[in-house]
Amino acid sequence: MAPDTTSADTGNLASSAAAASSSIAHNSSRAPEPVGLYPHARRVGNLLFLSGVGPRQRGQKHVPGVELDEDGNILSYDFESQCHAVFQNVRYILEEAGSRWEDLVDVTVFLTNMKDDFSTYNRLYAEYFQSNQPCRTTVEINCLPTPIAIELKCVAAIG
Repeated sequence: MAPDTTSADTGNLASSAAAASSSIAHNSSRAPEPVGLYPHARRVGNLLFLSGVGPRQRGQKHVPGVELDEDGNILSYDFESQCHAVFQNVRYILEEAGSRWEDLVDVTVFLTNMKDDFSTYNRLYAEYFQSNQPCRTTVEINCLPTPIAIELKCVAAIG
């Protein structure tokens, strides 16, 4: 027989509902536009949750360092340029939402080519995060929705 958790579950649901209703969406005027219907970030309490952020430039479909063929397939890419651009885009979102780079507490990294790109990413990550070492997870995925090789999903503290 399962333990009775009805009252605890009800309390947790009420807390979750209250937190969701008090969340605030943030959209950056400097980071690239989202590729779907979602905000750049959402604040809940003293935490800021960023949606996946890529290296595109605002107002353009251009990805730094990417060369495409006439069908939109990637011919070549400069992964280091993409890393610098994605870090800058994360910084834009953090600053406009009231947080800072130093307040990042968790970073999830999606790479499309772990074998070729991880060492470059790891080197640049160490340069950008010398004074702040948030938790980090790096995952290889098959592809991303635009012709990019890296995307970051982050959580930062506010306050």
